[in-house]
Amino acid sequence: MSGRRLLIDAGNSRLKWAVAEAGRWCDQGNNDYADLSGFTQRLTPGMDCVIASVARAEHERRLTALLEASGIVPRWLMAEAGFADVKNTYTDPRQLGVDRWMGLIAARQRTRSPVLVVSVGTAMTVDALTADGVFLGGLIVPGMPLMQQALRQGTARVAVQAGACRTFPRNTADAVQSGIVAALCGAIQQQYAHLAEAAAAPPHCLLTGGDAGEVLPHLKVSAEHVPALVLEGIDRVAGEGLSR
Repeated sequence: MSGRRLLIDAGNSRLKWAVAEAGRWCDQGNNDYADLSGFTQRLTPGMDCVIASVARAEHERRLTALLEASGIVPRWLMAEAGFADVKNTYTDPRQLGVDRWMGLIAARQRTRSPVLVVSVGTAMTVDALTADGVFLGGLIVPGMPLMQQALRQGTARVAVQAGACRTFPRNTADAVQSGIVAALCGAIQQQYAHLAEAAAAPPHCLLTGGDAGEVLPHLKVSAEHVPALVLEGIDRVAGEGLSR
C-alpha cells in the first residue's frame, strides 16, 4: 500500500487535487476534464484516494475508470449530520453539497469565530457557520458562467464578451461583467450582514472557487482567499472512513 493519499475535489468545471504524504501536501494542481493527463501522471497503484464530487455523472465515470486502471479504489465522501464539532442543520443533511460540507469543515479548522464560507464557481454558495460550529444555512446563486449563459440565451442584443468591472460601465461588455460582479458581491455582503447580526460580531469571510479572484477586489467586507479550502476539508476527514 502506498504511503501517499490522493485528495480529489471534483467540481462542476474542473478537477482539483492534492497528494498528501507524512502529514503534508507534496503535490497539488487542477485540471480541466477535457485533459486529465497531468492528474493521471500522479497516480500510484494502491494509493489511498478520497473524493468529494459534485461533478456530472460522465465525469465521475471517467474519473473512476482512470483510478481503477491504476489500481486505486476511491472513497466517495458525502455530507453528514455532523463531523467533530461541526453540525449540519440542513433539513436533509445528505442533500447538502459535499463540497460545501468540506468547506465548512475546513473553515472550522481555520477559525473558531463565526465565518461565512463562499465558493465562487459555476454556481456560488454562501454558507454561514456560527462560533459554536453550527451551520445555519446558505445561499446558492448562479455563478459568473451561468449568468453569462443566461444573458446569451435570454437577450437578443447582449453578446457576452470579456469585460471589466467598473463603477459606471460605458460599454456592453463592461456592463455585463460589472452587473455580474455586483450581484455576486451583493449576495455575499447581505449574508455577511445577516451573520454579523445573528452572531453579534463581525464574522470572518473565506472565499474559494475558480472565480473568487474576480469577486474579492470588489467586496465591501474583509475576506480571505483560500483556493484549496475544499481540499483542506477533504484532508481533515480523509482518515475517518466516511463513504457512500
